[in-house]
Amino acid sequence: MKVLVLYDYPPSPGGLATQGDLLYKGLLEMGIDARAVHFESAQEKEWYYRWYKPDVVVGVGYWGHTPQLILHPQRYGIQPVPWLVADGYIANYQEVLNALPLILVTSNWVKEMYVRDGINGDKIVVLPVGCDTDTFIPFSKEDPKILAVREALGVSPEQLMILTVGGDAASKGAQEVMQVLAIIDTKAPDWKYICKVWPQPRTKIQNLADLEMATQLGIEKNVFYATNTISRNFMPYLIGACDIYAAPSRLEGFGMPQVEAGACGKPVVSIKAMGMLDTLIHGETAFLAEVAQRIVVNHVILGDESGFEQNHKVLFKIPRTVDYRANVQDIAQHLLVLMNDPLLREKMGKAGRERVVANFDYRVVAKKFVQIMKDRLGVS
Repeated sequence: MKVLVLYDYPPSPGGLATQGDLLYKGLLEMGIDARAVHFESAQEKEWYYRWYKPDVVVGVGYWGHTPQLILHPQRYGIQPVPWLVADGYIANYQEVLNALPLILVTSNWVKEMYVRDGINGDKIVVLPVGCDTDTFIPFSKEDPKILAVREALGVSPEQLMILTVGGDAASKGAQEVMQVLAIIDTKAPDWKYICKVWPQPRTKIQNLADLEMATQLGIEKNVFYATNTISRNFMPYLIGACDIYAAPSRLEGFGMPQVEAGACGKPVVSIKAMGMLDTLIHGETAFLAEVAQRIVVNHVILGDESGFEQNHKVLFKIPRTVDYRANVQDIAQHLLVLMNDPLLREKMGKAGRERVVANFDYRVVAKKFVQIMKDRLGVS
């Protein structure tokens, strides 16, 4: 089996790049003849098509990457297998996607979104995102690297560190978490809330809005936004430094940081919806808050990135859910229980670690991928 993997290669710290790179790594460790190339590098992709002649080209992205992940290899007679996430609505390329023999998606919720928007569910197989459980591991609280992370973030030894990681924090539910912390502050042990976000113009604007909310809630002294660029090498120690990982995400097709937190032996507070229904078990590895609100729209404005002209308007006959909000009272209840019960944190963290190793280790995912290729495409 010869597999060409298309993703953001060499990998940046982002989720899609990590998703592709861990599949590539897992395939190599299995002894599969695999190569990796940047999904937008038309010349280099063509070079591989001509001499390497892959059996399949698996491309990591979302439906808007159809030209790079599907149409390009098809032009050279190579079989594409997209491995897709969702962004709330699949607006284009239904005909191209439905003509494929196989589509991989990251969770059952993502599959539901594609089926809802016109893609044949018989073509879709769920393949979860892998996790490197050799680097995302439980760390001792006295580990010098963990102590150094907490010190750099201004977290004292006696404080509980609550962590949220994302491109921006609000989409991961940070505003809901801040509301909760303001509610339970007097009942909870001393805490510090750390939000690790990526430095970009969009996040700067969102960060200001989040910090303004923290000020209005009167908890700004206990909220810290880390906006530095970091590598994937640092992430296990950042997660390892926290006591609770909190991300009741508003839109999440898989929830890679939640899975990585589990691998590090951290209890998770999230939302009972979307990809978390696949990755987390309520009451065992995580506490999942009920959905309080679904944000629905009756139209979207699209452009070149979706294969349309600029400002193309799509009207929905039935309004579509594009965002979720977790129940703040549920989060408050769950977070307060975890903050006051160190033994429960340890128990849930251990269960989380066991679940991730068994189901989401990148080698497990690579084996599932190979089996799917054999079963669905007859590639050996």
